[in-house]
Amino acid sequence: MNAEAVEYLRAATPGCARIIHFNHAGASLPSQATLDAIIEQLQREALGGPMEAADTQLQHRARSAAATLLNAPPEDIAFASSGSAAWSQAFNALGPWQPGERILVGRHEWAGNLACMAEAVKSGARLQVIPCDADGAVDPQALARMIDRNVRLIALTWLPANGGLINPAERIGQVARQHGVPYFIDAGQALGQLPCDVQALQCDVLKGAGRKFLRGPRGTALMYIRKEFLQRLLPQQRDVLSAPWDGRRFTLRDDARRFETSEVSLALLAGLANALEEHNRIGAGAIRQRIQRLSDHLRQRLPSIPGLTLRNLGPADQQSGLIAFTLEGWDCVELKQALAARRINIGANGVAYTPLDMQARGLESLARVAVSYLNTEEEIEALLDNLGELAASPQISISTHKPWRG
Repeated sequence: MNAEAVEYLRAATPGCARIIHFNHAGASLPSQATLDAIIEQLQREALGGPMEAADTQLQHRARSAAATLLNAPPEDIAFASSGSAAWSQAFNALGPWQPGERILVGRHEWAGNLACMAEAVKSGARLQVIPCDADGAVDPQALARMIDRNVRLIALTWLPANGGLINPAERIGQVARQHGVPYFIDAGQALGQLPCDVQALQCDVLKGAGRKFLRGPRGTALMYIRKEFLQRLLPQQRDVLSAPWDGRRFTLRDDARRFETSEVSLALLAGLANALEEHNRIGAGAIRQRIQRLSDHLRQRLPSIPGLTLRNLGPADQQSGLIAFTLEGWDCVELKQALAARRINIGANGVAYTPLDMQARGLESLARVAVSYLNTEEEIEALLDNLGELAASPQISISTHKPWRG
């Protein structure tokens, strides 16, 4: 991705002219075309009637674009309101848990997923953490040694929310498939940042939100369900779309839409369809290369700031665009607020987001920079300059900060 292409993409993204945005892992900046798609669908509904403006072609576009993103058949894709909603639907559709059944998770598992598993634990299931390797990633060999007939699920957060680690999702998938154990992937931070091929991952379920690196609207998410695994899932929520009346009985659909309902925001889906198509046109490989180059450069420069400590896991040459750190003398939330006053957005994560990993490392909170292909070297320099100033004068009032003007 050359400089001219980046400048074109930035010019098509209104937020790039107003702020420096390094919180793409929380929610990224949508393009003007994505905004237009949402507004145009709302206009059609307002002028012609919401039901009458329903467009089946729009849903087909979104599903086809998601299928291209994941290298999956369109019928294996379902849409949801959030990644957490999608994951909990799939997990709950596994059915009741029995005492002694085991769930194996990575130490970096997202808290929302753990909250769902907690209900299974109340029924007697056992939640067990897969050991990490020397770099802090989930260890596939250790996982293989844990497998027995009582293991009912392997769950992996591919890219944790609290740092740059990229877990070995494909190797975990090989172990899961070898032993015939269902395998769920939380790809919330991976979609839009890394190439994602569900055939290579060998997963049964994969989910991710539209608002992060995919640059879609909030309130959208997608879920892949392997067709051969679908029949084992019985969703608790059903309606005339997911379980239509066939003249004699209500029968669950035989595609992933058994997890959808007939009520959907077509405006948000229009925005997601546009964002997915934009991503596919750019290409996951080109996106990955640019994010890696920019984030590696920033990761090398950050330790030069006095009092700043990187808190990432994983090999230094194989990390994502998420960079976690702490700054001496600063609470991470207050640091985020101080940078926001200078019109620089970053994230801040506490124990509640990734409790198993944060507790294992004795960390209470982290500041997080998430790099996108939209970011530039000039923005990185501005971030470094402002962090340097804040490191030198943590007592300065937020109200005195000079805003960045791009």
